[in-house]
Amino acid sequence: MKVADAMTRGEEVVTVSLPGTRDDVLEYLQERGFSSVPVVKETDEGTKYRGLISREDLIEHPDEDQLAVLVREVPTASADDDLEAVAATMVSEGARRIPVVDGDAIEGILTVTDVVRAIARGDIDGETEVGDLAARDVNTTYVDVPLHIVEREIFYANVPYAVVLDDEASLAGIVTEVDIIEVARVVEGEAGTGDSVANQDDEWMWEGIKAVGNRYIPTRNVEIPAEPVSKFMTDDLVSVPTRATAKDAAQTMIREDIEQIPLVSGDELIGIVRDINLLEALYE
Repeated sequence: MKVADAMTRGEEVVTVSLPGTRDDVLEYLQERGFSSVPVVKETDEGTKYRGLISREDLIEHPDEDQLAVLVREVPTASADDDLEAVAATMVSEGARRIPVVDGDAIEGILTVTDVVRAIARGDIDGETEVGDLAARDVNTTYVDVPLHIVEREIFYANVPYAVVLDDEASLAGIVTEVDIIEVARVVEGEAGTGDSVANQDDEWMWEGIKAVGNRYIPTRNVEIPAEPVSKFMTDDLVSVPTRATAKDAAQTMIREDIEQIPLVSGDELIGIVRDINLLEALYE
């Protein structure tokens, strides 16, 4: 299968243009919830692809405002490339989005979700059992932990979720970065921000929070509710058994619009299957 058969086509790809500022990127990432954005430059010969700006670029260079300085080269693909080979690059490079280019022109973008959708359709191999793909290290929290503490647990674990356990240490629900963002309140120029993630004197002070992938983009200070995570988690959980296939898991992810599924054996939580794990099966 070719990249062209799975990619998001150019007319559907939102880009930012040079010259521009970090605010242009922030607006795109916050509205779309993506981890990076292609950068282009308008010339007399047409629109030219110039690179990518990611959430990490903004975090690592908080004082830099100009896109021309922030933009960087990343792996690219062509529409005729083999999809499974490009999926392997996504895994090895930790890239959730790869621009698809033809010379200087951007033809589209390939995302992890695009590949998962191809697995779900049966267009590429999805017969590996998820028991062989799942991560056995699972980020967990307890139902009564305040949400602003859970946010820190997710941040330090460097994953986009926390599985929530009850008093019997059984699976009670799951909370994701998206759940946290939906209830986070931006505070600006306020004294006493309560359970704000960061106060003015904190050495790690954020200018804000926006979850994209498994990192955060600074924009302003943000307040997160101190109520128990049980109020915000998803308790109507979807899970998969170890004998389910990658195709089964992919279909569930697309249908439920989720990026990770608990792996269970009977009633016991034994792992987590993330979308990127399904890509790993393509070249094992």
